[in-house]
Amino acid sequence: MSIAIPCRQLFIDGEWREPVKKKRIPVINPSTEQIIGDIPAATVEDVEIAVDAARRALARNKGRDWASASGAHRAKYLRAIAAKITLRKSELAKLEAIDCGKPLDEAAWDIDDVAGCFEYYADLAEGLDAKQKAPVSLPMETFKCHVLKEPIGVVGLITPWNYPLLMATWKVAPALAAGCAAILKPSELASVTCLELAEVCKEVGLPPGVLNILTGLGPEAGAPLASHPHVDKIAFTGSTATGSKIMTAAAQIVKPVTLELGGKSPILVFEDVDLDKAAEWTIFGVFWTNGQICSATSRLLVQESIATEFLDRLVKWCKNIKISDPMEEGCRLGPVVSAGQVGALDWCSEEPDLYSSRKKNIGPTRSQAPRKLQEGIRENLISAILDYYKSSKSPIKCTVT
Repeated sequence: MSIAIPCRQLFIDGEWREPVKKKRIPVINPSTEQIIGDIPAATVEDVEIAVDAARRALARNKGRDWASASGAHRAKYLRAIAAKITLRKSELAKLEAIDCGKPLDEAAWDIDDVAGCFEYYADLAEGLDAKQKAPVSLPMETFKCHVLKEPIGVVGLITPWNYPLLMATWKVAPALAAGCAAILKPSELASVTCLELAEVCKEVGLPPGVLNILTGLGPEAGAPLASHPHVDKIAFTGSTATGSKIMTAAAQIVKPVTLELGGKSPILVFEDVDLDKAAEWTIFGVFWTNGQICSATSRLLVQESIATEFLDRLVKWCKNIKISDPMEEGCRLGPVVSAGQVGALDWCSEEPDLYSSRKKNIGPTRSQAPRKLQEGIRENLISAILDYYKSSKSPIKCTVT
C-alpha cells in the first residue's frame, strides 16, 4: 500500500511556483520516522506575491469573474472540486495517513467529509442568490432598505495538522462560496494533501488567484500572512498561544479574525450510567485521531463510588485497540505526529511518580522511537494539575474522582 509523495511547489495565481528563496521542508512519516518527500517553504516574499494574486482575482473583470459573480457560478466550481476529491479518495487517504499518522480508515472518512463539505457550501452559495437585496421592513415608508451580501475580500486561512485537508476545507469552501479570494497556509507538519487540493483546483479550472496555497513555517509564512495589511480577514485553528499572536497582529489594523483554539474537553461519568457503554465512548473520545484533537475527552471526572470499576473497564476497552502503523488493516491508534508533539507524552513514560500516585498502562507501550505511541490513564493527579487543564493534543487520559 505504499504511495509516493508528489513533488509540488507553491500554488499561486493558478500555477505552481517555486519559493523565492527556493527552500523546502522534509516530509517525515511519523510511523517510520523516515523522510518520504518534501514540501516548499514559503517566506514573506511569497506571501506578497500570493496576496497580490488574490487581490487581482477579486478585481478581475470588475469582480464579475468571481467576487460579484452569482453564487450558482461559484457553486459549479465547488461541486467540481467535490467530484474530483471523491475520485481521488483512496490516494488522498493514503497520503494523509503517511503524512500525519492518522489510521487509514479515519483518513478515508475524512476525505468523504471533505467532498461533502464542498457540496454543502455549493448549496449555500446557490442560496445566496435568492437572498441578495432582500428587503428589510421599516416603520417609515419614505425609507427603503435591503440587504446586500458581499465577500469580505482576501482571507488568510491558517490550519492545523490533525485534520489536514478537512480543516483546510472547512475554511476554504465557505470562503470561496462567499466570493472571497483565499490564501491557505496549512501546518508544516502535514501539508501534502493541501497541495493536492491545489492540483484539483487547477484541474477544474478555478480562476487564477482565487485560491493560493503556501506551505511553510509559521514564523516565515503564517506570521506575515496574518499581519499583511491587504489581507482582510484571518481564520486560524491551532494553539491558544499562536492564536493570541494572530489576534495581536490583526488588532493593529482592526482586522477581523476567527479563532478556533485548543481545548481540554471533560467527560463526566455518574454511577447510574451503563458502565460498558460509557467506557467505550470515553475511549473513543480520547483516542480518536490518535488523541490529537481539541475536542478529545481527555479530562475524565468520574463519580467516586464507581471510579475503580470504571477505570478497570477503561483498561479492558483499551486493550482491544490495535496500535500499529496507520497503513495496517484494522489500525485504530497510530503514532503522534512529530518529535515535538511527543513531548506531551514524556511525563507519562519517564517520570510518572512526579505527577500521580497511581498510573494505569493501557495496552502495549511502543517506546523504541520517539514518535511511537505511549498511552496511559493518569489517576489522582497531584503536581500535574496543569496538565489536567492544558490542551496537549495527545492520547492521554487524565482522571479525577
